[in-house]
Amino acid sequence: MTAFNSGNIFSGLPTAPQAEELSHMLAGNLVNGVKIERLVSRGHVTPEDEWYDQTQHEWVVVLEGEAIIAFQGEREDIHLGPGDYVNIPAHCRHRVAWTRPDTNTVWLAVFF
Repeated sequence: MTAFNSGNIFSGLPTAPQAEELSHMLAGNLVNGVKIERLVSRGHVTPEDEWYDQTQHEWVVVLEGEAIIAFQGEREDIHLGPGDYVNIPAHCRHRVAWTRPDTNTVWLAVFF
């Protein structure tokens, strides 16, 4: 049986820039392969020569802030603001091209 937990998605957010993007797993289960994470970026990007190529699908929503996700190939970049989401299929090569440098960008990501 899965442990019961609760919290607030906006609690514990950094008030100053961090050296690295923050990631916090909120829920997940290796048996069924589903993972839910909160990510916090402030000016963080994926290096231009690096691409995420994940074995799982990723559904991500920006709760606060702004970001641009770039895709390798013929897909256009996607600009995300509060409430905007995208479903990224497994093995769709992508990277975070921009996040606001002056405030937190808070993401909720579901890997499945």
